[in-house]
Amino acid sequence: MSAGDIQLEMMGRLALIRLNRPQVLNALTLPMLAEIRELVRRAEADPDVTAIGFIGEGRGFCSGLDSAALVAATEGGSGGQPSRGADLPGMFSYLMEVSKPVIAAVNGVAAGGGFILAMMSDLRFGSENASFTTVFSKRGLVAEHGVSWLLPRLVGASRALDLLWSSRRVGAEEALRIGLLDRVVPAEALLENVAAYVAELAQNVSPTSIAIMKSQVYRHLGEAARPALEDSDRLTKASLDHPDAKEGAMALLERRAPKFQPWSGGG
Repeated sequence: MSAGDIQLEMMGRLALIRLNRPQVLNALTLPMLAEIRELVRRAEADPDVTAIGFIGEGRGFCSGLDSAALVAATEGGSGGQPSRGADLPGMFSYLMEVSKPVIAAVNGVAAGGGFILAMMSDLRFGSENASFTTVFSKRGLVAEHGVSWLLPRLVGASRALDLLWSSRRVGAEEALRIGLLDRVVPAEALLENVAAYVAELAQNVSPTSIAIMKSQVYRHLGEAARPALEDSDRLTKASLDHPDAKEGAMALLERRAPKFQPWSGGG
């Protein structure tokens, strides 16, 4: 990986990871995947970071796995990727377990592994140039990296099957309508909108609440109502003893901005 394939920049409280291979629509190499994970780990541990963002340089968000890495994967099974141990299987699935918001700023095409990166992010802001394609069926592959679990939860089963079977390209407006995108904004204002959203969180929201809520939502996706409600009840009672609960109440009474405790990954 060349020194500039991945760039990290701070935009206020947003740690922005920029994919920087515009000549190949920011295709991913195996070293890039390892570097992204390390940058995410560092950002999660930094109490000055409220959220982590992804964007692609140039006209694409990410075109997926680099062709050389894809060939290696078809020849060697894992493509040389290290063993995941106890981690969730699948590319970028670990983002669901990161305790801070992860936001994809989709500035162009998100295909294959780039589609996975966007879907595994918690929120997706897109410019009017954003587009999505799953690609897998056109490569003789299956619904990879957990997308068969996540995509129906975002858009419904029939739409998920359509997107997976056809590998057709979905533009920004359709993506917003069916749930692949959460916001569509002008291209020149994409990062401005993401940074403003994160600044609002940093100023007004408890980082501890964010972390616990994210864990709740993803865990409860796979649970029945009763265990999910029981877990929420337990967490609610515990939250009342956290200093942030008292601070939130006092800030309301005193008509001031709250001063919540900082959060670094893992607590």
